[in-house]
Amino acid sequence: MGLEIGICGGGVGGLTAAIALAKDGHAVTVHEQARAFARIGADVNLTPNAVHALDRLGVGETLRETAARPRFRISRTWDSGEETSRLPMGDEAERKYGAPQLTIHRGDLLRALEARVPQSSIRLGHRVTAVSDGTVTFADGSSERFDVVIGADGIHSAVRASLFGEDHPRFTGLVSYRAVVPRDAVAAENLDSFTKWWGPRPDVQVVVFPLTRGEEIFIFATTPQDDWREESWTLPGDVAELRAVYADFHPEVGALLGAVASVTKSALYVRDPMPRWSSGHATLLGDAAHPMVPFMAQGACMAIEDAVVLSRALAGATRADVPDALRRYEDARRDRTARVQLGSLANDWMKGQGNADWVYGYDAWAAPLGAPAETAG
Repeated sequence: MGLEIGICGGGVGGLTAAIALAKDGHAVTVHEQARAFARIGADVNLTPNAVHALDRLGVGETLRETAARPRFRISRTWDSGEETSRLPMGDEAERKYGAPQLTIHRGDLLRALEARVPQSSIRLGHRVTAVSDGTVTFADGSSERFDVVIGADGIHSAVRASLFGEDHPRFTGLVSYRAVVPRDAVAAENLDSFTKWWGPRPDVQVVVFPLTRGEEIFIFATTPQDDWREESWTLPGDVAELRAVYADFHPEVGALLGAVASVTKSALYVRDPMPRWSSGHATLLGDAAHPMVPFMAQGACMAIEDAVVLSRALAGATRADVPDALRRYEDARRDRTARVQLGSLANDWMKGQGNADWVYGYDAWAAPLGAPAETAG
């Protein structure tokens, strides 16, 4: 008989965890504070490590219906346009890593995940305010007890605050711009690939890749700006400001930005790696445990990996086994996610001809779990 598991947060990590845990026979309930799943945000870059994990959950075929499949991962210099690296993706990534890279609208990814979770298992409008071991308290004053509580509630996680006390993410001093333009509105090279334009300093960049079967192009750009602290995927930005910030970039970047009709703007925040994620019968995954800046495009991918490894750690567990199972999950994931967190913040990964295997070649279904308590140490 499976465990009763409450998942706080119905984003990418929470829904992936719900699918994986339900497949193992657990009774899963997802508590999401939004009253409806909205098509917000613009993009998710699913690199082979995440696509491979989702393929085993039966989601991959649906994702491929709407996603784009970049042919290469390219690094280019901001002013000259010189290529400093070109990594084959597409068929080559599938051969090497067992799955391709897929770039997809976040709304399409969430819809594909939601379709795999019974609607009776999703509670919308349920905002979590506190967790005490296995008991979850909601904003309406009600509470519910579970064998396992999973905090998948993002960078401002109420579960994390309950388990480990209040803290605050650190403002990086950077803002990001996000925009989507029609593919046929732009004349530029490599629009079928993921291209990162490295600026004159590491924190200035423009990233471009296809969405929606290649019919749209997503633009993500960052720059230092200390006087903007608002964190939201939906706050409108100024198109003229966007173009002015990157006016000295290569003409191909200028052509892309010239096609932008609207843009969003958001400040970027980060936390240092946490020494612990779990307490008793509760644990964290995704941004609740390891929020990161998007420079390695691994935020959603790490949450997906977390979900799969957590499901493996809990396979066959009884309620008495839960604390040890959560420790094994945490031990399996902490070093990898910390390395990606710190690598993302440094923002120098794959600028030249580096090795992507340690990121893309990770198999969440086969990665070693932490040792059981009796043999740990």
